[in-house]
Amino acid sequence: MDHDIIIVGAGPAGLALARSLRGAGFDIALIERQPREALADPAYDGREIALTHRSIRILQMLGAWARIPDMHPLASAQVLNGGSPLALGFAPRERDDRPLGMLVSNHLIRRALWDAAADQPGLSVLAGRQVLGASAGPQGCAVALDGGDRLTGRLLVAADSRFSATRDQLGIGAAMHRLGKAMLVCRVAHEAPHGDTATEWFEHGHTIALLPLGPGQSSAVLTVGLDDAERLRRLDDNAFAAEIAARCRHRLGAMRVASSRHVYPLVTSFSDRLTVPGAALIGDAAVGMHPVTAHGFNLGLSGQARLAREILLARRRGEDWAGQAALARFETAHRRACRPIFEATNAIVRLFTDERPPARLARHAVLRAGRRVPLARRAISAMLMRA
Repeated sequence: MDHDIIIVGAGPAGLALARSLRGAGFDIALIERQPREALADPAYDGREIALTHRSIRILQMLGAWARIPDMHPLASAQVLNGGSPLALGFAPRERDDRPLGMLVSNHLIRRALWDAAADQPGLSVLAGRQVLGASAGPQGCAVALDGGDRLTGRLLVAADSRFSATRDQLGIGAAMHRLGKAMLVCRVAHEAPHGDTATEWFEHGHTIALLPLGPGQSSAVLTVGLDDAERLRRLDDNAFAAEIAARCRHRLGAMRVASSRHVYPLVTSFSDRLTVPGAALIGDAAVGMHPVTAHGFNLGLSGQARLAREILLARRRGEDWAGQAALARFETAHRRACRPIFEATNAIVRLFTDERPPARLARHAVLRAGRRVPLARRAISAMLMRA
């Protein structure tokens, strides 16, 4: 079973890459362990994605954006530190009438990408299949599947999560950080209006963000210890809503639960390499971000776009589109884009979750300095809009 490109993982990054290469004449195999029905109609998973304008443009070019039925503008964002009256706010430049971005449910993006790509000529979807082994080299790649099938190709692309088994099979290491915390997400309805503003509170022992959805409704994103997350998941709806309102210091009034609750243990990762001869990593298999700056999904979309661009450019130039020169250009560009955001995000998490007195003083100083230096705020706002 020979193919040009084999993609492991039909999440957003894998689907987007297959779609980015449409019309180029490639024979693409897309392997996913979930059944086809789950790809066509993904279940709600609680995650609301803050899409930047670059990500929106990518989804538009892929033919997926118009297929998303529900989205919400993110007009501004603010960061609060405990009970401090200081707030660090971010908004678009005065002459920019666009919001910072758009909030869209993860399952709706996945469905839209599937609808756009599923019947694409040259794309074979092998759903409900498990990869048992993968190898790659200068002459091409091979993948062994359950059931005894073996696929070969020119280029293997791993897009199978930050815990990527394909990455391991290719012999690529990754710096994995299990943070000992979990992210609990669900939708809540509340009394006070949110003004299309996302708010992130760094409190003692926990972090909570409220992402604005429809009128009177937000996505609550609570970061706590693993045991506390499980305790909160088991609470009845009334008790859970009351605790979330209290953790928000009742800034949005009384709350009620508006969706199912979902818990995700927090693990960050950064692969030692993004390519080896005959293979590349995209999405969370390449870089798994902490959710506090909401850029993991955006970097996944931009990463697949970079890889597709290098493949197509190399072929137009008459180069080996699966060769090391094209892959090296992708790795350099994507690493340069990801590393600063990855390190800055981790620094923010360390600073705002450290409960020692020096860190508390530093947090207060950062908020005060941010309020006094508008150029810094505008620079961060620009990053939030384009990353």
